[in-house]
Amino acid sequence: MLSIFCTNCHTPYPEVGAPYRCPKCRGLFDIPQLAWSSTLSPSLPGIWRYRETFGLPADAPTLSLGEGNTPLIWVDAPPAARQVSNGDFDQVALKCEYQNPSGSFKDRGEATLLSFLRARGVTQAVEDSSGNAGASFAAYAARAGVQARVYAPESASGPKLRQIAAYGAEVIPVAGPRSNAAEAAYKEAAQGMPYASHAYLPFNLPGYATLAYELFEQLGQAPGSVLIPAGQGGLLLGAARGFVALQQAGLIAALPRLIGVQARACAPLWALASYGAAGLMWVREAPTLAEGVRVKNPLRGDAVLQAVEASRGWMLAVDEDAIPPARDDLARRGFYVEPTSAIAWSALQQPGKPLLPPVVVVLTGSGLKAGEIR
Repeated sequence: MLSIFCTNCHTPYPEVGAPYRCPKCRGLFDIPQLAWSSTLSPSLPGIWRYRETFGLPADAPTLSLGEGNTPLIWVDAPPAARQVSNGDFDQVALKCEYQNPSGSFKDRGEATLLSFLRARGVTQAVEDSSGNAGASFAAYAARAGVQARVYAPESASGPKLRQIAAYGAEVIPVAGPRSNAAEAAYKEAAQGMPYASHAYLPFNLPGYATLAYELFEQLGQAPGSVLIPAGQGGLLLGAARGFVALQQAGLIAALPRLIGVQARACAPLWALASYGAAGLMWVREAPTLAEGVRVKNPLRGDAVLQAVEASRGWMLAVDEDAIPPARDDLARRGFYVEPTSAIAWSALQQPGKPLLPPVVVVLTGSGLKAGEIR
């Protein structure tokens, strides 16, 4: 396995069981460094051709629904984006993560997470989610034969909740903000139920790193800039570590600039990056169309911001009234995505620092999963 340690007391992850927090100090486990392997397994499906980079136990099952290998499609850059970057690029590549089996990027992480849990003998588990993580967890739990229960905000879009239930998971709506669903899951975990948290457990990060590996293969080089919606920031963090692994292997010379994008209605990472600790005083968990990034207290926030800084990137926040036009613009180009994905397209057009080409915008979730269009 990869080196997995508590970020607080540095205790290694135990060799048995599947605790979501450090049993010694209740700290957060992390996989701080991933390693590229030139030994690929082309006969395995989807992201599993990179299995040797995952650090999973030898007996961990190959759990696949066909995740990964998502298209990278070039489109004309919006005029505003060209102006921001002084005309340095005319096209932008869209990484269509919404074409993963459950309709979002979460499938990359849930495939590796459920594989690990199954190898540890887990047969039932609980999760909390605003929608996409819950749907992906439910799908891969069904694939793995794990009985799933998902706590979700009752405000989550109907299609996502129905999707979770369709996979056979028990869905428990929770009133109030997104954080209330997490509190409900914590209580059940405290009573002994395995907690398959996509936020606490680090075993999804090697799966997310495959985004970096695919972009490198599809472009034939490292991207210059990558814009990614960020709530917990797991996809951004996993991709960042994937690019670092490629750099350390001598396959790319420089890291791409990583631009994390949040909805201004709930933008703690942007606030901290822009204004320091004082900025957190004004962070709200306000309603937003971009429900997938409505996370007030991202658990790996420090690591995410460190990865952004190391890449010479930055955080951006998108106003609520800018989200529908961005979603509609993408749809008229043939890309039907949920509002959470659209914030990255909107951020592409914000005044600010110039982007380095080739520019990639990650479209994280399908519009088929969104609620009523406004």
